Amino acid sequence: MYAMALTGLTVFLSAFLLFLVQPIIAKLILPRFGGSVAVWATCLVFFQAALLLGYAFAHQLVQRDQRRAWRHAHVALLLGSLLLLPIVPVTPWPGAQAGDPAWQILGLLALTIGLPFTLLAMTSPLLQAWRAGQSRNPYRLFAVSNGASLAALLAYPWLVEPWLSATLQGKVWSAAYAVYVLALCAISLRRPPVARGAAPLDSPAPGLRRMLGWFVLAALGSYVLVALTNHLTQNIPSFPMMWVLPLVIYLLSFTLCFDADRWTPPRVWRAGLLLALAAMCALLLQERQIRNLGWEIGGFLLGLFVVCMFCHGELARSRPPAAQLTYFYLAVSAGGVAGGALVALGAPALLHGYFEVEIGLVLLAAALLWRSWWQGRGWVAAAGLVLLACALTTVKRIDDALAEVMAISRNFYGVVRVREYGRDHPQTHERVLIHGSIMHGQQFLAPDRVRRPTSYYAADSGVGRLLRSLADRPIAVGAVGLGAGTIAAYGKAGDRYRFYEIDDAVVRAAHAYFSFIADSPATVEVAVGDGRLLLQQEAARRFDVLVVDAFSGDSIPVHLLTREAVELYRQRLAPGGVIALHVSNSHLALAPVVAGIAAELGLQVAFIADPGIESDPSTSASDWVLLADDRRVLDLPLIREAATPIPQRPGMRTWTDDYSNILQVLAFGRGSG
Repeated sequence: MYAMALTGLTVFLSAFLLFLVQPIIAKLILPRFGGSVAVWATCLVFFQAALLLGYAFAHQLVQRDQRRAWRHAHVALLLGSLLLLPIVPVTPWPGAQAGDPAWQILGLLALTIGLPFTLLAMTSPLLQAWRAGQSRNPYRLFAVSNGASLAALLAYPWLVEPWLSATLQGKVWSAAYAVYVLALCAISLRRPPVARGAAPLDSPAPGLRRMLGWFVLAALGSYVLVALTNHLTQNIPSFPMMWVLPLVIYLLSFTLCFDADRWTPPRVWRAGLLLALAAMCALLLQERQIRNLGWEIGGFLLGLFVVCMFCHGELARSRPPAAQLTYFYLAVSAGGVAGGALVALGAPALLHGYFEVEIGLVLLAAALLWRSWWQGRGWVAAAGLVLLACALTTVKRIDDALAEVMAISRNFYGVVRVREYGRDHPQTHERVLIHGSIMHGQQFLAPDRVRRPTSYYAADSGVGRLLRSLADRPIAVGAVGLGAGTIAAYGKAGDRYRFYEIDDAVVRAAHAYFSFIADSPATVEVAVGDGRLLLQQEAARRFDVLVVDAFSGDSIPVHLLTREAVELYRQRLAPGGVIALHVSNSHLALAPVVAGIAAELGLQVAFIADPGIESDPSTSASDWVLLADDRRVLDLPLIREAATPIPQRPGMRTWTDDYSNILQVLAFGRGSG
């Protein structure tokens, strides 16, 4: 009993650390890659691949249990992994601009957390196999493992992230990992080898068809997890809470399915899957009409839970005897890697738009139809109808995404589309740049309107008022974020404009389909790379105006809104210079974040919330915060007459490179961007 309890505690600790480290390390590396939502998807692929490697090592160790050299090698790896602590990213790492960001992330994670993560992943299947002859149901330890993983993920956004800095999180985790290593070494060295015949650990492998079924079910669950996480974070920042919620649901389904059969009645979850697929199709078709993000998030998360309960319930019902459990874990983890990699690595290379969710729904409906047909159950007709509905939804979504599109491209940073409207009406003929689902630039093509600043940069916007106020002299303007290059329309002879843009696809679109840059009398340059990193390298450069307008979907990447970032912007200002921060957002109240930073740094503030002109489609509502050391520019008439106080959020902690908390600024239902 004591040994079993110790085994359970060890499994719990290993799984807790295994999943606690995922949001910690992902948050630590997020700023190096532009705050992109794809960072977490790529991290998930790495974690799943390391999990597979850990399961493979565990399988080999179990098969060679009689060989003491293998056990000593395992202990040596455990002790050697302590040399990699604490888990902080490699400092001289080139970052996103040095090559394909996805492969950069995978390499960085391999050097930082690869060995400790793999060793943690070995623990659960290894100890389950060692105890296979002493427990009626060793799969209960799998439920314990998933329960611990669930506890870690719930603890992170509520108990860890709000109170501990990112660096301290890494150090505390490293200390707990060291305790785990020492405990497991003691267990491994003191445990006698399993006697041959005590448990049939060398039993033959399951059949190929059975292992393929495990692989496909696991791949479907993993695919939908990553696809829906990407979908939900298109218009809000990629941050731990929105990473954690889908993963919590994914793990909760594993915990329930492998705890007891009472959680997985087949008829219930097959019927539930049919309803969930239909409901998610409806959400996708009505997405533009949904004004409350909470409803959309809740609907898709509920759909994810039903999908996972179906896939993992089918896995649990088809699990093999304990003697073959390492084969089972290998097939399941391999499926998880394949499903996640198909979304994170395959989709950006194969698809022009974000169509993974729609394709996933079709695959799920097809899988249910196939299982219904193969098992001879009465679900064939219903599954066929839902498959048809999913296919039609996919066709409709793709058709909508490509309607009136002149150009479309996709890479690590998202989907960039150029749409053209009103070709038959010269005065309303326009082109629009869309990143994800958010407009990032708009230009009317009529000769008398082609140079007019539009949308968030119209004449009465915060940045428009600022640049018009400085029209009496040549100025140097820096801009983090290019879009269509709209603010270059304010440029005049003698001005210098320098844009910083991380996504080369945006740069190509701005030059090829919009003329703001080419038509500007100012001297205009575009530098490709993360704006903050490039500004750090250009220590001698000074600007009269520094615009920060780096959208990620409908949000500014968090690393561009920290105290250290604003201090860097301040250092790049010429005397009397002004920082213009675009904080328009449908779901986050970002202006109070800037106000808190400004108060700490002693900066003057002007907040301009421009509602736009309802009857003028060339204007959009926008929120701008202007910061300056010298108040004289902010007191110029065009700015002073539009400035209003920033709405306060009491008790907010200042965001730094080491601390940020998106929960503080959630504002569901508000729309200005």
